[in-house]
Amino acid sequence: MTDNGPDGPRLPLVVVMGVSGSGKSTVGGLLAERLGVPYAEADDFHPPANIAKMSAGHPLNDRDRAPWLDAIAAWITERGGRGGVVSCSALRRRYRDRLRRDAPGLFFLHLDGREELIAARLAARMEHFMPAGLLHSQFEALEPLDPDEAGAVVTIDGGPQQITERALAALPH
Repeated sequence: MTDNGPDGPRLPLVVVMGVSGSGKSTVGGLLAERLGVPYAEADDFHPPANIAKMSAGHPLNDRDRAPWLDAIAAWITERGGRGGVVSCSALRRRYRDRLRRDAPGLFFLHLDGREELIAARLAARMEHFMPAGLLHSQFEALEPLDPDEAGAVVTIDGGPQQITERALAALPH
């Protein structure tokens, strides 16, 4: 999972992506722990206006997402070869392109599952600003990874440890 660069081993730089409720935060945190790299939660990069908008049941538009994506991209670029894991929905190709603009080795792990399963998980989730009513709009917006994008799809069937094991196995060696 490391690649030797001119300055020694390069640790993986990973975006755990998927719709809300797919397990990005849980798996991202576990993955970072297993890799021994820092973890960042994309929700922490949202400006208050975005959180208020989503809390009111309104999906974000590209203008809302721009400063959020730029802040995440800055964190990714700052990590460089030191590795890191960040959770981020990254639903559209153009968002992923924006994140990898200054980080060409960025790897995307798409946590994928059935809408019914994720809706049930969202319904059980407490204290999160993303209402379950916006889930369908996220599935509609989701653009799966293209063949030319560095990444892998990981199914979310099973518990967090099982999903994390599949995620680790999917990373480039």
